[in-house]
Amino acid sequence: MVQYGFFYDQSRCIGCKACSMACKVWNQIPPGPVKYMRVFEWEEGIWPMVRLNFLAIPCYHCEKPLCADACPAKAIIKEEKYGAVLIDEEACNPLIVNCNRACWEACPYGSIAFASDNLKEKAQKCTMCIDRLEEDLLPICVVSCPMRALDFGPIDKLVEKYGKKFKLTQQLKEMPEPDKTKPAVIIKERDPHKEIVPYSIKKVYELWRQRGPYADPSLPPVFNSDIDLKPEGVRIGRDKLVLKPKNIEELVYYTINDE
Repeated sequence: MVQYGFFYDQSRCIGCKACSMACKVWNQIPPGPVKYMRVFEWEEGIWPMVRLNFLAIPCYHCEKPLCADACPAKAIIKEEKYGAVLIDEEACNPLIVNCNRACWEACPYGSIAFASDNLKEKAQKCTMCIDRLEEDLLPICVVSCPMRALDFGPIDKLVEKYGKKFKLTQQLKEMPEPDKTKPAVIIKERDPHKEIVPYSIKKVYELWRQRGPYADPSLPPVFNSDIDLKPEGVRIGRDKLVLKPKNIEELVYYTINDE
């Protein structure tokens, strides 16, 4: 079996969610929480020195899919042609098999999707766009990315293609260890922050306090101290990557669902 998989360039991803929306359209997924391709956003650092991180993540179609091992109905299989991990919709029947979402519990990436928090909902997930692969087309998420942050193909070919140019990994620092599942993905982490223009936080604070460089000097200051702006150490928004939200509401929050 030749294992196909994804290349993801985090430094090119801008979190536009074009991949996620195209996936929903192609797979005829109704508006709502079900997403085969999720796009996470979280911040790093303390304001005003903050960086936004993005992660677009489908199913990684692992070499050792823990979700398949955990399914009591044996409804999750790994097909041989592309190495895709697929769900047999007929075999997946939580109404009969009281599985308590064992597949989702087992998957360290949270790639199994459900239409609601009702435990009787059937499992859904990324299909690797096998229907498109059979027509010699790339997965819809890959072709829809305007920044070309995604690529797809035999995983060894992707390593050969990108390994000479970039330092590759299978795990961002916020992600689980890849050893147990061997995910079919290689990732180029975003580039480290580079200070191109000298930047002084103290000068910024002082300009804000004085209402800018051209303000009337007779006007009172906007604030007396930078402590008045925001307590030190408090972040503004999402401060971590949460691959496995506890419920639909949390999933919507961490994937910035605007649908």
